[in-house]
Amino acid sequence: MYVADSRASTPAASAEGTARPAPAGRYRTAVAPTVLALGTVSLITDVSSEMVTAVLPLYLVAGLGLSPLGFGLLDGVYNGFSAVVRLVGGHLADRGGGRHKWVAGAGYALSALCKPLLLVAHTLTPIGLVLAADRTGKGLRTAPRDALISLSSTPETRGRAFGVHRAMDTAGALLGPLAAFLILRATVDGYDAVFTVSFCVAVTGVLVLVLFVPGGRGGAAAPAARPTLRAALALLAHRDLRRLAVCALLLGLATVSDSFVYLLLQRRLGVPDRWFALLPLGTAAAFLLLAVPLGRLADRWGRWRVFLAGHGALLLAYALLLTSWHGPALPYAVLALHGTFYAATDGVLMAAASDSVPEALRSSGLALVQTGQAGARFACSLAFGAAWTLWGDRTALLLATAALAACAAYAVSLRPFRKAAV
Repeated sequence: MYVADSRASTPAASAEGTARPAPAGRYRTAVAPTVLALGTVSLITDVSSEMVTAVLPLYLVAGLGLSPLGFGLLDGVYNGFSAVVRLVGGHLADRGGGRHKWVAGAGYALSALCKPLLLVAHTLTPIGLVLAADRTGKGLRTAPRDALISLSSTPETRGRAFGVHRAMDTAGALLGPLAAFLILRATVDGYDAVFTVSFCVAVTGVLVLVLFVPGGRGGAAAPAARPTLRAALALLAHRDLRRLAVCALLLGLATVSDSFVYLLLQRRLGVPDRWFALLPLGTAAAFLLLAVPLGRLADRWGRWRVFLAGHGALLLAYALLLTSWHGPALPYAVLALHGTFYAATDGVLMAAASDSVPEALRSSGLALVQTGQAGARFACSLAFGAAWTLWGDRTALLLATAALAACAAYAVSLRPFRKAAV
């Protein structure tokens, strides 16, 4: 599944994550310290989570003998269960008068506590419950964290701010699979060792959040009235945000999960099990290299254009997997396109959504978009796993490619981003 001193940046975050104007004549395009601190937390946390993600497909399918349908169910839980709590996390952060840090911290802590439970879960039901709890933590933290990034940036530099965060986050995604690979090679009981080290790293991320991310009121005034859940849902009455949420949902319905992409590559190329954990490195490397440049491009050229171009890259990756080409460059091309997709869509989507949401409901508004997308990807994992089980991997991917092309064509007609918001 990313730099400069606060007084030299675009709006610095207050203790509540509220944007404050930067002094005139200073470096308006620098990234706020809050973004860098959150990026560090995400980097460390992603090392932990990607260690597990890198080995989980092989652990479940080869180690525990799950069918593609069973794996699709668990993968859907892992990637989409957070949809049911993202609105809760967003609402709690806004309703608490801007307690974004502490709601996010609770989510990080819950995910960390789930890592050692994988050591004792060996059947479908307990593993599913552990993954659901882990993704509940992710659901709680994602919207408040992204709200803090948004509130620490101006509209003109949000694409860059999210790009810097996603680049740091992806540096962790790059290191996580590498750490898992080295642990698997160096230990006898490799999977248990991966889960144990992952827990220790996750605890470190929570400590960094508590110590270095600004929090508390810090003298900031509380909102005149606490935001309500009804007010958050009423945001969908705004044309731009509603269309953006619809686009994220539709495109999510045809976005095959990363784990399935790596399993498809392994089957196409006959990658040995011991090298499987390295496949996510290709995606992470492309994401890391392109997150900041594409974030800046989105600020200048238009977030809608970059967002659509990212899905075009994903379509090309699917097309390559469907061809009969088995050349040595195939995995590099597929993984580079896969990483380009994330670099052009993940942070760009949140930067675009931020433009249509008032500050008092920023976390809740971002959660609305994230919820639709995560729920759609949950459905896609279930559908793809079922199609693979019934008709084979090639037919399943062909259906997903056709669905993505159709959803992208419809998304083009919606054009949810105003010119002012890009």
